[in-house]
Amino acid sequence: MSQAPNHLSGSDPETGAFNQIGANGSSPVSKPAAGRSKIYALMASGTLVSRVLGFVRTALLAVAIGSVTSIADIFEKANVIPTIIYMLLAGGVFNVILIPQLIKASKANDRGSSYTSKLVTLTIVVMGALTVLLTIAARPIIIGLTNNWSDEMITLGTSFAYWSLPQVFFYGLYAVLGQVLNAHGRFAAFMWAPAVNNLLQLVVIGSFIWMFSAYSHGDPMDQWNGLKTVWLAGGATLGIVLQALVLLWPLRKLGLNLHFDFSWRGIGLRHVGKLALWTIAAMMIGNIASLLYSKIVSGATAARTSLDPQAAASVAGEYALNTSQLITVLPHSLFALTVATVLFNDFTKAFTDNRREDIGGLLNRGMRSTAIPIVFATVAFIVLAGPLGRLFAGHSQYAVAAACALGQLLVLTALGLPFKSLQFFMLRVFFADEDTRTPMLIQTTIAMVGLVSATLAAILVDPLHIAAAIALIYGATNVLSAVVTHYLVKRRYGDYGVISVIDTYVRIGWMATLSGLAGALTLALLGGLTFGFAYDSVFSALVTIAVVSVVMASVYFFLLHRTKVPELEGFAGPIIRRIPGLRRK
Repeated sequence: MSQAPNHLSGSDPETGAFNQIGANGSSPVSKPAAGRSKIYALMASGTLVSRVLGFVRTALLAVAIGSVTSIADIFEKANVIPTIIYMLLAGGVFNVILIPQLIKASKANDRGSSYTSKLVTLTIVVMGALTVLLTIAARPIIIGLTNNWSDEMITLGTSFAYWSLPQVFFYGLYAVLGQVLNAHGRFAAFMWAPAVNNLLQLVVIGSFIWMFSAYSHGDPMDQWNGLKTVWLAGGATLGIVLQALVLLWPLRKLGLNLHFDFSWRGIGLRHVGKLALWTIAAMMIGNIASLLYSKIVSGATAARTSLDPQAAASVAGEYALNTSQLITVLPHSLFALTVATVLFNDFTKAFTDNRREDIGGLLNRGMRSTAIPIVFATVAFIVLAGPLGRLFAGHSQYAVAAACALGQLLVLTALGLPFKSLQFFMLRVFFADEDTRTPMLIQTTIAMVGLVSATLAAILVDPLHIAAAIALIYGATNVLSAVVTHYLVKRRYGDYGVISVIDTYVRIGWMATLSGLAGALTLALLGGLTFGFAYDSVFSALVTIAVVSVVMASVYFFLLHRTKVPELEGFAGPIIRRIPGLRRK
């Protein structure tokens, strides 16, 4: 279930009109609000399509190999390592540090052609060498990141890793090419590229099921073979290859005439290196923590083998934990990440033009603009945790038990969602100010708290329940992260109107809670509390989710409209104005 890493002029904070930096690094568009809406729509639609395809892929994979089986956890371990290692070693540099540098380079006479050529060449060389070294070390990596796994599990995990680790190179290429496009105002391609990957994955997994049949009962390891390994892991890597290569077409349309250039002297590596030092440190700390979390959770995979199949199906492992994160991160990716990606350029422009007084208004606007979808999604995940779990539990005879295990993780993971998005906005301010030290210190503090908590959990909690404990820690650290980051932002840049942000979330939170009660009642009528229709099949779960979601959304927007919540216009206004029948109302 490996994914692309979670990715990232003045403004009138009252109207929300953001001025976009053009391809030459200047020129705001003549109609900034319209331009911003178009950019948001393109980015959000790309993210939505990619995520929906990702959900279908994850559900289909559960049909193929199960969701709480040894194979599922082993494949997840090997396939997610490239993403974590990429983020650990280079993700922060590509996603945060290079945008200001590329924007500055784009103002040169050659529109940044020389600088970008050197940068892409350097990426290919470094990521290529790194990928070779990591692939050679596949077995020690698997051994180091697992807990109490048998020799058979280690061997299979190593085989998966040999086919999965080449993804590191193509993740790096995808990231740097995407940031070149972002720096030139071409945001959509970066968001749409993962959809290509997910489409290919549907073909790979669908053909796997057609060729080898779906998982139905028992331990799929008993009938596993090398061809199945190549089919799944090799297909996953091919998807990442295409995800990177499809960016070459929009990059070519920029007309930068990129070429291999090994003359790296004068590229500004010393300056970038100083900035990247703290970012790499932050990434190392955060992702080492993630690796240690996954090591602790892998104990559930080994503990599950001592249980009978029915009992084992209720034990969530690494695959189930990562699936819960995949589901709950959707509103963050669709709304917060989309807005923050564009907002980051506005922050950067404000600092470049020495307009620090605009930062607070930009930040306040961004944080409030996503309250309506983020708060609603949080409540919806809690209400629909069971049916959502059933959607990703496959169709084996143990599917209901697996759905309950997934649902429990969904509730715990969703609790920290609003705080995750709020902190994401606040961190963009530091990065735009080219301050990477402060985020590193925040990351260090939170990682230490999380690791101490996870270590205690590993000692005190039965391995059969360790995934739930880690999910709870994720939510708690998201809350702590937001509080700490708020304090530092306010001390450095002044008050950004945090009271109005809190007021917005509290007011909207009441509306979401009332809609959640209506949704819970509807869910009960559909057998969601008695393991009835809502759990009968993937299709019945999908129907349940659709019906309950419509009820919740209807009550939610009715309450928002009747109470005249001002943020509703900012969120729904651009959509409503495009529908002739609703435009006048």
